[in-house]
Order: sequence, then structure tokens, then C-alpha cells
Amino acid sequence: MNLYKDLLDKKTKLSLVGLGYVGLPIAVAYAEKLDVVGFDINEKKIEAYKSGIDPTKEIGDEGVKNSTVHFTKDETKLRECKFHIVAVPTPTNEDKTPDLRPVEGSSVIVGRNLTKGSIVVYESTVYPGVTEEICVPILERESGLKCGVDFKVAYSPERINPGDKVHRLKNIKKIVSGMDAETLETVAKVYELVIEAGVYRAESIKVAESAKLIENCQRDVMISFVNELSMIFNKMGIDTKAVIDAAGSKWNFIKMNPGLVGGHCIGVDPYYLIHRAKEIGVESKVIASGREINDGMAKYVAENTVKSLIKANKRVKNAKVAVLGITFKEDCPDTRNTKVVDIIKELKEYGVEVLVADPVANKNDIKEEYGLDLVNFEDIKSVDAVVLAVSHSNYREMKIEDFGKLYSKEAVKEAAVTSYVEEKHVFIDVKGIVDKNSVNKDKFVYWRL
Repeated sequence: MNLYKDLLDKKTKLSLVGLGYVGLPIAVAYAEKLDVVGFDINEKKIEAYKSGIDPTKEIGDEGVKNSTVHFTKDETKLRECKFHIVAVPTPTNEDKTPDLRPVEGSSVIVGRNLTKGSIVVYESTVYPGVTEEICVPILERESGLKCGVDFKVAYSPERINPGDKVHRLKNIKKIVSGMDAETLETVAKVYELVIEAGVYRAESIKVAESAKLIENCQRDVMISFVNELSMIFNKMGIDTKAVIDAAGSKWNFIKMNPGLVGGHCIGVDPYYLIHRAKEIGVESKVIASGREINDGMAKYVAENTVKSLIKANKRVKNAKVAVLGITFKEDCPDTRNTKVVDIIKELKEYGVEVLVADPVANKNDIKEEYGLDLVNFEDIKSVDAVVLAVSHSNYREMKIEDFGKLYSKEAVKEAAVTSYVEEKHVFIDVKGIVDKNSVNKDKFVYWRL
């Protein structure tokens, strides 16, 4: 427990390697108790934090500005620390295999600045074995130190839910694990400093790595189930939401809604387990089929948008379609692995002109990452269809007549109830935000998952 005491006495420091949606809240929380070094290789991000700007919106500008975290891109500052938390992304390659370059790269940086008596804790989502079989050898190679003798490793999977203002870092129970009993206890005590909900001590690092994966695999499979139901009921002319609401009247029915599955966790993590299973000779069927269904939902939405345009007697080529929302979830600026981009790509393949608006996404980030120019909601005029892709609170507060203003000028007046034009307008409500009973079917072609 000497390291724990040294942290409390501020004889040494704690570092956060990777300051994104996960790392930043952890760094700020620990800075209330300990001396913290926040490291990231992204100079632009570091400068933003130093200026008191929080692009993640997880902490807020004021929270970052008032924090005592020492934000830096100077990796040598890590030598002042003996408790390192690595929270870097773990995406997939184009062929859906794990892309471990961020976690490997961070291990190189930590390794060459590692000192004796340190503990390195990985929070990045990985398949079972990565921490001990891939990261440890890198740490040893770069530091010249021996794991288990000169330093220890641990794993504590992140459970932060970006954009969630209810389930926050401090009130979500934290899984912790360590390479031995002593490490486990030290890591548990350090996390208990900031996790009010307490910690769960996993029996091994591999158990903790596995637990994180199945949390997201379970949710992915369940969403794929309702997505498949949505496709079935759509063919039958039955409203999926109405069916789910009816079934939800039973006490043990697990209520899930259909939708796009993107982001840095649910849309990615299952591929890590599928990959590892394949390596050991096990074919994943349920998890893999769930991924296939969910990965195909963007194309399914685009196809039904086109069908709805045809149904409304609209031209498809050169049709003007407004896509509202591009982030992977509501009220969160995170656009990692957003499936809305796939809807846009599919529509463009049909020759559709697409206008994209989002009230929370960063315009510069969208341009840099996806090559798309966001427009202001107020500037959208005379569209043939609206695809309401993300249920941002701005959109949830609107009624169908508010969206009606985005169509032709003739449709502005009393769009939900009556109109003096014969032309129908297409409204694709991906998340089922609008009350379908408020939509005048004589004036709108309305479709939702």
C-alpha cells in the first residue's frame, strides 16, 4: 500500500494517458484528490484543455478550466508518475479486425518513461489476453524493467457513457483487477478515491477484460434482435414501436428499441471477441450475426428513404434530402463510428443531394473526419425528404409542423394538419421521435424503424 499512501501524500503522481471522452473525466476527478498529469499526443486537444475548453462536453469548459490537471503532450512528464491509467481508443480496421495500434503506441510511450515501483492500469476495451500478452512485453522492452518485479499491471474497463448526464464516472460501479493480490488491492483503493459507487474486484485481468466485452456484446445482440423485428414488421405493415410497447406490458419483457448502432463501444467491441474466438478455433454465430444485422441498418434506412421518395412521387436522382443529426448518439458531440455517415453515403450513391445539420457536432471535426460540411438547421429549405437520424433534445422538442418548414414553401403552413398543395413530403423518423398520430398521412409519407 506504499504507492497508495505516496499518492495521497503527493510524493508521486497519477497519470492519464489518453484524454478523450473516457480519460478526461477520470483525470479531472482524480485531480480533486491527487496530483495528476494528463497526457495526450494530440497537441490541438491539449491546447484546448489548457485554454479551458472541453470539446467532449463531458466535464464542461468551467470544469476543465478549474481543474488542477497538468495537461501536457510532453511524455517525459510521465516519469513524475508511478500510477498510470491508459485510456486510449481501440477501434477496428477496415476488415473489422482489432486495431491495437493506439494501445500498443501508448504502451511504448509509457514503457520508455516507466520507473520502478509503478503500476500501469489499462482501461481500453480489449479482448482477453491483450494486457498481459501484448502490452506487458512492450512495457518491458521499452523500459528495460521486469513485470512483476520492477512494475505491476492491472486492468479496469471503462464504463463511461458519453453524453449521459445521469450515469457518471462516480456513480457507476467499477470493475478492477490486478496481476496479483497486492496490485489488486492497491488499484481498488486508488479507484475508490473517486468511484462513489464502489468497485468490483475481478479475480483476474482476463476476467475483467472479458466482462467489458460481454457488456457491450449483450446490448449489441439485443438491439440486433429488435432491428430484425423492425424489418419483419415493416414488411407486414405493422408498427414496430407499437408492438414493443404492447409486449413491454409484461413484467419480464426486456424493452429495447431499434436503431443505428455506432460509437466507440457497442459497434466495435463485439468484433474484438469475434476475432479472439476465431483465433482459438471457435466460430461466433450469435454475436457475428448480430453485428451483420446492425451494420446493415444504415443501408436499410437509406433504401427505405428512397422507397418513400418513390411512394411520394418524388424523383430520386437529384432529390434534396436533409439529414438531421450525425453524431453516434443524442446530445453528445462524439462522432466516432457514427452510422449516420453510412446513410449519407448510401443516399449519395442514388444521386441524392444531402444536407446535414447537427446542433451539437463540431463542424471542423466533421469536415476533417468525414469531408462533410454541416449546415444550419435554419438554412435548410425546400427539401424533398427529412431523415431525422439522431434524437437530440432540440429535435425531441419539435413537432411535425416545425419540421414541415424544411420542405417546399407551400408546405410550411399547417404542415401537420392541412395544406393547399397536393405534393407529399417524406419524413424518415429513424428513432421514432415524432408522434405518428400527429402526422397528416394525406400530406406526408412517414416511415420509422
